[in-house]
Amino acid sequence: MKDAGEKIDPSRKLSDAIRDVKNAFADRDDVVVDMREAHRMRLELLAAELAPVFADVPADMDNFDFVVSAGLQPRLWIDAVSHVAMGRDRRTYRFLKDTRIGRVVLAESTEMKPVADSVTRYVAERIVERQRMMEGGVEPAVTGMRRAEVAEAEPPLRSPQRSNGWSAFLSGLGLVAAGALVGLAVSVALFWDRLVAMVFSLRP
Repeated sequence: MKDAGEKIDPSRKLSDAIRDVKNAFADRDDVVVDMREAHRMRLELLAAELAPVFADVPADMDNFDFVVSAGLQPRLWIDAVSHVAMGRDRRTYRFLKDTRIGRVVLAESTEMKPVADSVTRYVAERIVERQRMMEGGVEPAVTGMRRAEVAEAEPPLRSPQRSNGWSAFLSGLGLVAAGALVGLAVSVALFWDRLVAMVFSLRP
């Protein structure tokens, strides 16, 4: 058993161990920070490459973001469901999109240009889709909705009201003709004697 006054080896002090652990965490944090900064720098370069594309987007389209977010994994957000992030090797650009079936990779390359071209294409497709939707050229997600709208906007050429109108007109015309025939028959019956006498008087 060690005496109370015996000196403890400094290398075994808890404070030294805590200091060593803190240094290790600091070194690890430096690595994480360096990786994050490297990711952010590459994404900012990609954003600068795409700056002319972002500038040409119509001002009334507010569904695009075009910002590099901070955090443990910086991302260049294109819109609410798509972004570009760096791979674990800190060299690969990955253009990702969140869908109903999960996240899909739209483009992946260590070169900036193919990914920039894919982002440009994606932005162009979203703009065209919006224009077609505003012009009524895109089929809606709910089946039958477009048919109802078209039926309301473009009524059939032979509507039920118009058919009913023609039927009523023809029926009225038939009644008038029948009435005329009945009147003619009654007149002939009433004046038959006079007509016969007139015919005989006209004979030589």
